[in-house]
Amino acid sequence: MAIAAAAVVVPLGLLFFASGLLVNLIQAICYVVVRPVSKNLYRRINRVVAELLWLELVWLIDWWAGVKVQIFTDHETFHLMGKEHALVISNHRSDIDWLVGWVSAQRSGCLGSTLAVMKKSSKFLPVIGWSMWFSEYLFLERSWAKDESTLKSGIQQLSDFPLPFWLALFVEGTRFTQAKLLAAQEYATSTGLSVPRNVLIPRTKGFVSAVSHMRSFVPAIYDITVAIPKSSPAPTMLRLFKGQPSVVHVHIKRHLMKELPETDEAVAQWCRDIFVAKDVLLDKHIAEDSFSDQDLQDTGRPIKSLLVVISWVCLVVAGSVKFLQRSSLLSSWKGVAFSAFGLAVVTALMQILIQFSQSERSNPAKIARAKSKNKGGQLEARNDKQQ
Repeated sequence: MAIAAAAVVVPLGLLFFASGLLVNLIQAICYVVVRPVSKNLYRRINRVVAELLWLELVWLIDWWAGVKVQIFTDHETFHLMGKEHALVISNHRSDIDWLVGWVSAQRSGCLGSTLAVMKKSSKFLPVIGWSMWFSEYLFLERSWAKDESTLKSGIQQLSDFPLPFWLALFVEGTRFTQAKLLAAQEYATSTGLSVPRNVLIPRTKGFVSAVSHMRSFVPAIYDITVAIPKSSPAPTMLRLFKGQPSVVHVHIKRHLMKELPETDEAVAQWCRDIFVAKDVLLDKHIAEDSFSDQDLQDTGRPIKSLLVVISWVCLVVAGSVKFLQRSSLLSSWKGVAFSAFGLAVVTALMQILIQFSQSERSNPAKIARAKSKNKGGQLEARNDKQQ
């Protein structure tokens, strides 16, 4: 990390980890004390507490970097967002798609109850991963033999969730890169699937399982397509910390859960068809540099995240000053060394967070090579290997 970047990242990191550890502590206390008595009360409290942490990252996008997240959807969908349970599926285009999702959820009023299916290693990330665990995010190992029961039990536990929630599922299974696209195109060519140009081939097993277990209590699926205009650089965590702006276009189409097919095979095909349509939509976006089929909604830039960050700054600074006055930490070599070690730890953690979000470092999807084209059950079996 360059010195100039570190001069910005480290102070932001100190604020995030200091406030985040306090949030984690409150979450842990509520988990031990409140949850055994009333799970619904715990969830309501945790929604507020978790949002105090997530809003810092929303502030990073809205106010620090000035990233414009523009939402394209119809008026009916826009007014229903945040007022109903929803399964959210999206292409995985940029390093900060999860943050773009949080911004969309915050605009809809359900940031604190937004959940996602994540890879298992995510829950070990200090502060952010721990908060996700307390918030009932679902963590998978990318092994269906282990993940099938985890996904089923996790979704079933959401059936009595007392507030509108979104559960985000990146069905491509990994972030988009040109290398992964080439692998997906090779696989599609060998199996007779539609050859993708802007997306990867969806892994449908998790989606089919999610639909199967959510039909009874989740009314809608939000089909989200994320695109970056030609004139805008792709947003990354490092660019956010440096305060460098970008523009992200978010297209949202609402599907009624009850309108999906009944059989697992048909649901899997529905998911693949959605991504074929998404590919065509992205072709159109590349040509027009916009999602012209939907209205651009006025989401503004809510001041809530700014007020939360200002409050955290005041609290953390005041607490730090009082601690230094009482402890005389900087009056001895041991104290100075301890402080320097703390700064080094924060720097390392921020570097891990930045690298963790980079698409070039994400695990590639496993593409099974088919030796010949097949139809029906043989094609489905081979596609399952890729999933």
